[in-house]
Amino acid sequence: MTPTTNYIEKCRAILTTIEQQSAAIQQAATWFSQTILAGRMVHLFGSGHSRIMVEEMWPRYGSFPGFNPIVELSLSFHNLVVGANGQRQAMFLENVPGLAQRILRNYDLSDQDSALIISSSGCNVVPIEMAELFQKQGVKVVALITQEHAEKSTSKRQDGKKLSDFADLIVDTGAPVGDAMVTIPGLDTPVAPGSTVGGAVLVNCIKAEVARLLTEAGHPPRVLSAANVVGSERAVTLFESAYDEHAHRLAKLYERVGIPSYVSEPGRFSCAPTPTGLAPA
Repeated sequence: MTPTTNYIEKCRAILTTIEQQSAAIQQAATWFSQTILAGRMVHLFGSGHSRIMVEEMWPRYGSFPGFNPIVELSLSFHNLVVGANGQRQAMFLENVPGLAQRILRNYDLSDQDSALIISSSGCNVVPIEMAELFQKQGVKVVALITQEHAEKSTSKRQDGKKLSDFADLIVDTGAPVGDAMVTIPGLDTPVAPGSTVGGAVLVNCIKAEVARLLTEAGHPPRVLSAANVVGSERAVTLFESAYDEHAHRLAKLYERVGIPSYVSEPGRFSCAPTPTGLAPA
């Protein structure tokens, strides 16, 4: 068996694992569609290479508005590798307690929102704290992890809790422990990770189910579509209207930041710190 055929065979096994999670995929899609139909947004977050799945969900061809991609460059700007903005700093920062709170301080959250948090290991501090903060504020959290790898990994949090401890629903990429899937004769470390494959398949399955639910509810999404599929004029119209919709939805997340809203609108929250920690505002 060549490395190529070995990798493809293992990817087929990943697809089988994902297919067996149909019920979880449907549940995630139900929560996400409810958020979008309410005029709110599904928050997407992943540090490190998990940002790939965030941007796979939105924005790209075949995607539609309703998702808020929270991509922190300090946690995911990998191409320089070393020196300023290098990988060492990013790996350090994704385990700094309190950073998640500072990120979410930028948004006016609602319990109508939902969230997808991606972390293959489920053990880095920032994604765990993001999920914890979302849950405290009534936001449904879907965790996309590599189940086998997460179970055999040690949390970076002092209390030992993992992303799965703050998830309302868990979906599994199906990749193995350590992620890399191909063993090369004479090389003592495996190569070619699988979690990106599984993660991309999962988010697109969820995306497709959300599109179905929105359409069935009478609100078909504005999908970013190629000109050679829908024609040049239609493609431009879809892109412009989708970006406009994203802007309008995002504006709702900013318009009341820092303004106490519990008097008039129960169910709305602020991530502004209080003397006793995070609390509904």
